[in-house]
Amino acid sequence: MFRSCRSLSVLLAAFLGLAWVSFPGVAGAVSAKNRPQLPQETGFLNRSIELHGVAYRFQVYLPEDWRRDDRRLWPIILFLHGRGERGSEGMWQTQVGLPEAVRDHPERWPFVIVMPQCPLDAFWTDPASLKLAMATLDGEAAEFHGDPERTYLTGLSLGGYGAWELARLHPHRWAAVAIAAGGVFWTYDPERWQQASTLPAEYAQALGRTPVWLFHGTDDPVVVPRQSELMYEAFKAAGGHIRLWLYEGLKHDCWTRAFDEPELPRWLLDHHLEPPPPATPGHPVRAEPELPALAERLVIPLHPPSIKLSPAELENLVGEYLDPNGYPALTVSSQGERLYARDRYGQISELAAESPTELFYPEGSSTVRLLAERDAEDRVIAIVLHDDRHEERWEKRRSGAGQ
Repeated sequence: MFRSCRSLSVLLAAFLGLAWVSFPGVAGAVSAKNRPQLPQETGFLNRSIELHGVAYRFQVYLPEDWRRDDRRLWPIILFLHGRGERGSEGMWQTQVGLPEAVRDHPERWPFVIVMPQCPLDAFWTDPASLKLAMATLDGEAAEFHGDPERTYLTGLSLGGYGAWELARLHPHRWAAVAIAAGGVFWTYDPERWQQASTLPAEYAQALGRTPVWLFHGTDDPVVVPRQSELMYEAFKAAGGHIRLWLYEGLKHDCWTRAFDEPELPRWLLDHHLEPPPPATPGHPVRAEPELPALAERLVIPLHPPSIKLSPAELENLVGEYLDPNGYPALTVSSQGERLYARDRYGQISELAAESPTELFYPEGSSTVRLLAERDAEDRVIAIVLHDDRHEERWEKRRSGAGQ
């Protein structure tokens, strides 16, 4: 009996000790000094929000140097994904567009980024979806120190439709807006085209001088580039602040190129809302961007114009190039005035010259360049592959060198 009581006392003491640590409200408060600290979390985080009794999953991105315990205000972006990323798991929207660009170049994007997810049976332009987007932004801005003077809006495709609606409904919220392959004439509501002569002007009037940057592929068959052209013309006529970049030869997916533009995050950070002057009774005021009128329309070629290389320049480039382990990485050959490259897998592609030392693939990615290194006697000794994310250097096999 004594042993049983003693064992019971030990178990009870152990339980109370556990309760003291795990449930301070039961046994008293644990001092902050002794309370274990949670690890700092950054990167892409799983989040959820409940609206009208329904839980919605989404993502937020925190830069590596974000800190919970400092007083720093962070620029914050609301990003709306496209039609193909709708769902309820909360993560598909991180696969394309801005989240993809952040993974490739986190150093370019020192922002808190809020990424809500549109339900599968809904559209971003639905009132409930727009409320969901704003609720996620409001909640994450409050928790993660979002700067109200540097709050930005962006979206692609279906998310571009939604971004235009949020821009119109909350024009004083955004320091700048960037939209890729979007518009105000929804593919699922073709009757909106009947308002083509008036609808764009309504958005231009609502946004005023809020800076807007539009991106569109010239060959987009899904959201036709005329959508962005009409918005550009409306903002230009209204004295707004509008940029339109048309990517020559690109179809619907212009967002990969757009969010890869190094200038885009810098452009966003260049804009902020001016603090409003003190309000007078009966005359509240709101912050406004103080910007001049601007209308910029550029057609961006997929590739630079090529030049013709002389026979001697072609011959100088011809050869086999080896990776650091001594294995063939690229073989360059010529046929007449044309230059070809065979990669390590045997695939052959045509090369074009932007200059005698800079080559590109006219049928390939717009970001890939092959840079020819030369010695003091102007002989090509290596090729450096450079794309948007990395470099590789391949030395040219010397004539007569062993296999």
